[in-house]
Amino acid sequence: MQRMQRLSTVVALLIVAAGAADAQGRGRGRGREGQAPGEVANDERQRRMQDEQRRDVDYRRHLDEQIAAQRQQEAALQAQRRVAQYRAQQEYYAQLARQQAELRAQRDYSREAYISAPHTFRYHIGGVYHETNQFGVDVLHDAVNDGCQQGYRAGVADRLDHWRPDYSRSPAYIEATYGYAGRYIDQSDHSYYFRQGFQRCYNDGYYSRTQYGTSANGGYSLLAGVLAGILGLTAIR
Repeated sequence: MQRMQRLSTVVALLIVAAGAADAQGRGRGRGREGQAPGEVANDERQRRMQDEQRRDVDYRRHLDEQIAAQRQQEAALQAQRRVAQYRAQQEYYAQLARQQAELRAQRDYSREAYISAPHTFRYHIGGVYHETNQFGVDVLHDAVNDGCQQGYRAGVADRLDHWRPDYSRSPAYIEATYGYAGRYIDQSDHSYYFRQGFQRCYNDGYYSRTQYGTSANGGYSLLAGVLAGILGLTAIR
């Protein structure tokens, strides 16, 4: 999987992150007895561990709710005789089920690394700033791209069904958790970035254009400049 392949590059990125964390440490207990420069304080590590446990519980609860929602959505599409969108939703949920099975089967070696790595990036949602490290950035990056791919497919399906354009009615947009595994960032942050990618690429799919993205390897992905603009990341120095 793309997410696992990227882990091989994370070690190098964390070396850079350790240097940036020295400045960050001025606001997070730098100079405490027994704490080396660039090291995450014990109370911060404990907080992150608790956050990860909370995210895991919330994610598993969401998976239980997903089955009932899927049945309702498919029944509504059949009643509306939306053939293309119904097929798109079947494919979406099949992909989702495979992905979730793979994520549950994986043994996660990176969680401890996430907890120990200093925060080196900042992003903001609704005027509220959040901090994370490269592990969290990878999740945000994937959220936008996953949203783009699912949005493009939904837009194409609505066009084929001769349905008026409205990305906000799509079950995938409403749910906005495709690709999320309950790690590193809150589900609400993932959903925000997923929807940002979804709505842009939905319009590309519906109107058969390439304003925000481009076709590649049988899929659809955002242009690099558009992706960077959506993420809005700034380095913590």
